Amino acid sequence: MSHIKPKGSFVALVTPMNNDGSIDFEGFRTLLNWHAENGTEAVLIMGSTGEVSMLSPEERRAIISKTAKMKPGNMLMYYGCTGNNTETTIDYVRYAKAEGADGAIIAAPAYICADNEAITDYAFEVCDAEDFPIGFYNNPPRVKTDLHWTDILKLAKHPNMVVLKESTTRVGQVAQVCAAKPDMSIMCCCSPNLGLVVPTMALGGHGTANMTGNIVPREMAVISKPWENGDDAFACREAWLTNLPMLHFAYSAINPVTIKTLMRLIGLPSGPLRKPLKPISGGALQAGIDAVRALGLEERYGFRLAPAALAAE
Repeated sequence: MSHIKPKGSFVALVTPMNNDGSIDFEGFRTLLNWHAENGTEAVLIMGSTGEVSMLSPEERRAIISKTAKMKPGNMLMYYGCTGNNTETTIDYVRYAKAEGADGAIIAAPAYICADNEAITDYAFEVCDAEDFPIGFYNNPPRVKTDLHWTDILKLAKHPNMVVLKESTTRVGQVAQVCAAKPDMSIMCCCSPNLGLVVPTMALGGHGTANMTGNIVPREMAVISKPWENGDDAFACREAWLTNLPMLHFAYSAINPVTIKTLMRLIGLPSGPLRKPLKPISGGALQAGIDAVRALGLEERYGFRLAPAALAAE
């Protein structure tokens, strides 16, 4: 069957936690509603930004079951379903579908460093297992496996493969995929260090699968809008250049360390990082505080810097 394809700002959501380290489900509800109100078109729950590799299988299933019931309006709800092997990944995909998810994102299983042929076959097997929207996250910095554009175009022929989330540094790879005009959404990460966002959007990309939208959802909605005319292009460029301080801050440490630390200080549901991750402090955190103020985010979103942040100045 035909599937809805994500577009625009596809935010990789943090997993909010209580002070005791348990999952903050009411925090999830608050974040989901906030994103729906501020232009986010889809969210990815339990991606790498959601600390998925440190969640137990029971927590992962509970998050799917409870948050799927919180869906606000038409915002798409995708879930990170990568397991440590093919069968586990399929099990998570089936569970997400049964609980009412809109789709799943999969990546190569971590640590095993499988070759491209093995991971292409793995993705096909997952797509064959259920009639359900699947996205592939090509993320060599995290998992080493790096699919070539020819592999990606093979996957794009499967009717259940609806979105590519690209995290390489190769503009040429994105160009080859866009030139082929596959029946899938083409997105990339939002890190300015990767430098893929503006080229991807200019080449016909459909949006960004981003982490920075956890702090600036309206701005990422502008950056991530598919270009239909010159106004879209100029708005994207202006928003990109204006928000560089926050974009750079978001990726100044491994995700989601910067984002969760800053979210906690400005009053968004976040909670502690799961150990062994630790929050940033000092000058690294000050860069985020400075970005909040320089961009006027306190006024725009009603953020309130916590006393701990003020004391750090």
